[in-house]
Amino acid sequence: MKRRCLVSVTGLAVTLLASGSVWAQAYPNKPIKLQVPFAPGGTTDIVARVISEPLGKALGQSVIVENKAGGGGVVGATETARVAPDGYNLGMATVSTTAANPAINPKIPYNVLTDFTPIINIAATPNVIAVHPSFPAKDYKGFLAEIKKNPGKYSYASSGTGGIGHLQTELWKSLAGVFITHIPYRGAGPALNDTVAGQVPIIFDNLPSALPFIQTGKLVPIVVAAPQRLPQLPNVPTFKEIGLEPVNRMAYYGILGPKNLPKEVVDKISAGVKKALQEPGVTKRINDTGSLIVANSPEEFTAQIKAEFEVYKKVVDQQKLKLD
Repeated sequence: MKRRCLVSVTGLAVTLLASGSVWAQAYPNKPIKLQVPFAPGGTTDIVARVISEPLGKALGQSVIVENKAGGGGVVGATETARVAPDGYNLGMATVSTTAANPAINPKIPYNVLTDFTPIINIAATPNVIAVHPSFPAKDYKGFLAEIKKNPGKYSYASSGTGGIGHLQTELWKSLAGVFITHIPYRGAGPALNDTVAGQVPIIFDNLPSALPFIQTGKLVPIVVAAPQRLPQLPNVPTFKEIGLEPVNRMAYYGILGPKNLPKEVVDKISAGVKKALQEPGVTKRINDTGSLIVANSPEEFTAQIKAEFEVYKKVVDQQKLKLD
């Protein structure tokens, strides 16, 4: 009796494994949701919408972008961590949601190292400090002098408390020895709108979302976080050039799912993104924002997230940064 029971259980396990494999092979057979954990208009939203249509074409199903803002990306990221691992609910991964915010917020409701399945890093993007045209200075030397001369007078906008714009600005403040007040928003889009309108004089943002305003003269770039000067901003120095290399970190924009996402599904999505990035129009749209296409493996993206989290955790500890 016991032997027959063991054979039966073993046979059931084999059947379940086989059915799971068949299910993964059939994936996807319905539309996929790609959640952006910020309001529309920011870089995360831009990259998601650039990749969604060609990715849907590569996978044979529509990829629908949805925005769920709040908590510097935490609200949307938390939802992605809690959905069923079936590949139909994915999320955009950013430095804010997978490194900066978890590093500064001990109460974040997910473990960035265990609650997600990283799939692919689509692109790396420079970050930029920019000011409203009414700001008294138009270059870094004058910008720094003005802020030092008027401590506490100026404020800066970011995509949210604990986001990369917040943490990078706080790191810059500590290294530069200055003080400006943080004004958090529910995403880069609203933060940009208020800076362009002159409600807030300074913003630290990802270049793709800020660049259109810079190109039309509605924002003035001061300094960029990038490996070298950018073709789009040839006269703007990098943080390394001004002697603040620790701030010279680019952001990443990738796709992840909840933990335990089947490998076959991960591989299909990863391959679909890489195929989408082969389309010249997609590549151009991403490159035109100042971003660099990465398209790495799930394993490489996993290691990258872990490394970035450790960097920002060290920054938070060393600089004794806390939530506002």
